[in-house]
Amino acid sequence: MYVDICKTRQGKKVYRRYLLRESYREGGKVNHRTIANLSRCKPEEIEAIRLALRHKGDLSALGAAGEHSVRLSQGRSVGAVWTLGVLAERTGVARALGRGRQGRLALWQVVARTLDQGSRLSAVRLAQRHAACEVLQLDEGFCEDNLYGNLAWLAEQQSVIEERLFRARCWGGEPRLFLYDVTSSYLEGDQNELGDWGYDRDKKRGKKQIVIGLLCDGEGAPVSVEVFRGNTQDLSTFASQVKKVAGRLGCKGVTFVGDRGMIKSAQIEQLRDSSFHFISALTKPQVETLLARGLLQMDMFDETVCEVQVAEGLRCILRRNPVRAEEIAATRRDKQSSVQRLLRKKNQYLQEHPRARVEVARRDVAEKIARLRIGAWLGVQARGRLLHLVADEVALAEASRLDGCYVIKTDLAPSAADAQTVHDRYKDLAEVEQAFRTMKTAHLEVRPVYVRREPSTRGHVFVTMLAYLLRRELARLWAALDITVEEGLEELAALCATEMKTSNGAACQLIPMPRPLSRQLLRAARVTLPKVLPKSKAVVATRRKLPIRRTKH
Repeated sequence: MYVDICKTRQGKKVYRRYLLRESYREGGKVNHRTIANLSRCKPEEIEAIRLALRHKGDLSALGAAGEHSVRLSQGRSVGAVWTLGVLAERTGVARALGRGRQGRLALWQVVARTLDQGSRLSAVRLAQRHAACEVLQLDEGFCEDNLYGNLAWLAEQQSVIEERLFRARCWGGEPRLFLYDVTSSYLEGDQNELGDWGYDRDKKRGKKQIVIGLLCDGEGAPVSVEVFRGNTQDLSTFASQVKKVAGRLGCKGVTFVGDRGMIKSAQIEQLRDSSFHFISALTKPQVETLLARGLLQMDMFDETVCEVQVAEGLRCILRRNPVRAEEIAATRRDKQSSVQRLLRKKNQYLQEHPRARVEVARRDVAEKIARLRIGAWLGVQARGRLLHLVADEVALAEASRLDGCYVIKTDLAPSAADAQTVHDRYKDLAEVEQAFRTMKTAHLEVRPVYVRREPSTRGHVFVTMLAYLLRRELARLWAALDITVEEGLEELAALCATEMKTSNGAACQLIPMPRPLSRQLLRAARVTLPKVLPKSKAVVATRRKLPIRRTKH
């Protein structure tokens, strides 16, 4: 058996025909017959068949033959990028982004953000180590300029992509509940077009910030993300979410869950105009007002929920969390201990330095009390050259009477959701907080923001949200394993292809047998690796003079 190669020329074109044939004797004469036409096979496949036929008598000789006609070398990492590519298809992210070049580039940005956080330049270098082009079917190479342009494309197509993803994920019925919350992320530079001064949740003084609003479904899966200027108030971001759900997503009769201070009278009117409902919480001053008016009593706060209708169509669900109450009390004690340590240092200094002024030491202690916000029940007095703390027990009892107490409000009818259901749905906001922690600091690291223009900033945050969807799915699949998502991806990233090149230049990438831990991770994720990856001709490379070019983005 052999491969018969025939070349024919027609004008300037050369055509090659490959036939798998065998020889046989019949009546003392040698004849030939064709077994298969290999002309449509890939060059590397034809070369593999020829190599096997040459050593069919002793397949162990392939190892020795490899030294001369086949060269084996370590290829790119394939385990992690293949797994994330499969999850992107399964969750609908790849389909929502589209099959075009921009959609494939966006998918690589999502995968790269999940694998290793950084700038667009780092994503290009990451693609040089991982089999990005082969797995994601990128026929053309790219550089960081292509990825920066892709961020602008993502910002332009974000509403379309979010709607596709939403439709793909709500095949079992449209969600009846949406969770919404807002956070901020500080910026290292001052040239970002959306950067501004505002309420800094990160406690980073002297840094401009952007505001990020995240809309999730009832299970905590992100539906949409929006970036606002850094000086945007939380209440101002809510109207666009209502319009988004009612208009673009076309949902009806849904309930919005927002944190205390997020849904007030103006926002309630916006929800009513769209026939939507709400679940939120009262602020401490609002609770104090209802207590003063006699609509609520302190004995109503207990570990079990208690329901009170304070107005027509408005229900309040009360509860006291003893664990949270103890945490607040412990924090208060720690603050007092911190003040006592400072007071002892000041008293020692006053004793050792007769010329030191008592009033200066008292002022320093008083400033610390004010800074810790415990001045309502704790003060400092000077007696001679010694300072003493004075605690007002009555004021302390008043300050601590609402420790662990909270009141949830809703306009849902009792027939639609009982008190415990309303309470549990409000607690589901922890899912949004978990998403923010993962997107901002834990794994995906939306900051530092390496872009300046508004479309690039929106695209960057959108990529982070899509990456969180993949990470969230991995966390669910690997929940039973004693391993974090980061550790699992690192383990799979160590699985590299083996590149095989023949003497005529044909090449393919063989996938070796994964080690036991990798097999366990792949099995838990329901991912099957291919045996062979085709060698991509796409060239991924960085551009020179990057600092000059980056100013455009």
